[in-house]
Amino acid sequence: MTLDQLNAASPAEFVQLLDGVYEHSPWIAEQAAAARPLRSLAHLKHALAQVVREASQEAQLALIRVHPELAGKAMVAKTLTAESSDEQSRAGLTHCTAEEFARLQRLNADYKAHFGWPFILAVRGPRSQGLSRGEIIASFSRRLEAHPELERAECLRQIHRIAEIRLNDKFGVQPELGNQVWDWAEQLAEHSDPGFKENGQLTVTYLTAAHQAAAEQLAQWMRADCGFDEVRIDAVGNVVGIYHGSDPAARSLMTGSHFDTVRNGGKYDGRLGVLVPMACVKALHAQQRRLPFGIELVAFSEEEGQRYKASFLASSALTGEFDAAWLEQTDTEGVPMSAAMQAAGLSADMSDIAALRREPARYLGFVEVHIEQGPVLNELDLPLGVVTSINGSLRYLGELRGLASHAGTTPMDRRRDAAAAMAELILYVEQRAAAVPDVVGTVGQLQVPNGSINVIPGRCQFSLDLRATTNAARDALDADVKAELARICARRGIRYTLEQTMAVDAAPSDPAWMARWEAAVRAQGLPVFRMPSGAGHDAMMLHKILPQAMLFLRGFNGGISHNPLESISNDDAQLCVQAFQSLLEHLAEEFK
Repeated sequence: MTLDQLNAASPAEFVQLLDGVYEHSPWIAEQAAAARPLRSLAHLKHALAQVVREASQEAQLALIRVHPELAGKAMVAKTLTAESSDEQSRAGLTHCTAEEFARLQRLNADYKAHFGWPFILAVRGPRSQGLSRGEIIASFSRRLEAHPELERAECLRQIHRIAEIRLNDKFGVQPELGNQVWDWAEQLAEHSDPGFKENGQLTVTYLTAAHQAAAEQLAQWMRADCGFDEVRIDAVGNVVGIYHGSDPAARSLMTGSHFDTVRNGGKYDGRLGVLVPMACVKALHAQQRRLPFGIELVAFSEEEGQRYKASFLASSALTGEFDAAWLEQTDTEGVPMSAAMQAAGLSADMSDIAALRREPARYLGFVEVHIEQGPVLNELDLPLGVVTSINGSLRYLGELRGLASHAGTTPMDRRRDAAAAMAELILYVEQRAAAVPDVVGTVGQLQVPNGSINVIPGRCQFSLDLRATTNAARDALDADVKAELARICARRGIRYTLEQTMAVDAAPSDPAWMARWEAAVRAQGLPVFRMPSGAGHDAMMLHKILPQAMLFLRGFNGGISHNPLESISNDDAQLCVQAFQSLLEHLAEEFK
């Protein structure tokens, strides 16, 4: 099938050509025909998904209910559609053991009783190779605990993924670039710190043996697989790859992200922003092409602050802000950072680290690709989003001090309850942040030291995290929260302390670079969606010396990140690589 065929087809022919993409639901293709002319396969997929998004809840539920159960009666009776039969067969569901079949039957019954519709899962998986029966059962069990509204939306997203894979089959396309990114991520995830690797968990903290192995793996791929002209591991452990432009004197585009992880984290946070540019350079090298500018890819060695309390130490070295005092910080085992560096073959010499500072005049700017780490793109059925700004943030640790007294004998109007005061503050933070777009506030840690079931809390310790897309909005939230804290404590007879532990300025995207990302998204046939980043990124640091802008890629499983369930699809990764390639091509045109 081709887009030209679909664009030229009559409405009835259009529906017939797309028969089987959405199970027993020709109405989706009927309405999607109005989106023609279709500019790309991604445009077609989005148009079909939009029809479902805009449908009534009754129509959405009807779409879910026409899908067969996994390893259910229809499979046994061989009455599945050809597409469903192929998919369930590929996943091995036609060859279940008696125990597996019985387990699936119980899960099907429990799920149907709980939600009222069949469990939907794209059994060919995020790389289209097929999920194992164990993975299917694990997903079944996990989603059985979901809220019905959230699960209904997840079923629709799984249906869209099924449709996407079926369309790929109809069009005879394979997301080869996306598969490459996926495969690299899987291989890189084989390196994990002791204590986690044995449990199948991914943890890579600064300069551990797993961290060094990951760095060497990236360096090897850059040299041997991708064709970078220069590859080195620098004085703070960054892996730096340089692909020269046609004019060696021309400025370079810098890109990259981090390859360390949080403990028991995901495979794409940070790493996606290293692997996508690698795929672009690999394609350029295969074509023996040089752009009129160089590409400098930096796989930052540290961003998460898991081993030492020096977040962004890797990108700080490039901006000239690496703090010499960090070298004396110790990890939980008492190992100073300087000793860890030396054990990894780095000098730990400040003169070597200071020499990493980049000269802004040599660069065009900095761009970063990153998994969204949130639910927005996933909920909107959009693969890509353009970042408008990285939130500035303020963090605090605080304590409220009231009076611990007997829970039975102290009248309600004579209490100085620190926890009750804290509850008021939490609700205020929630309400105040929700009142302003793109502002968030969180109390993430909460403890009542030495609390007892029959004692009114006399102390309450807490953390406070305030973020916004601009410093002005962040600081206004900060001032209001502090004022409310003072009012609550005065009214309740509570004392408090509040210590600021971090202050990071917002990093608005450069308008010209943001426009380039927007053009790259449109080139894929997708609508442009602009969104802020609530999380911090290496781009925040490079923002201090270079214009920067970011592109987000949708994450699956509700957009969860910093979690083993963090996931992307090969098709989305393909679009991400293509968008990056489009940005490079448009930038090359600007040089003409």
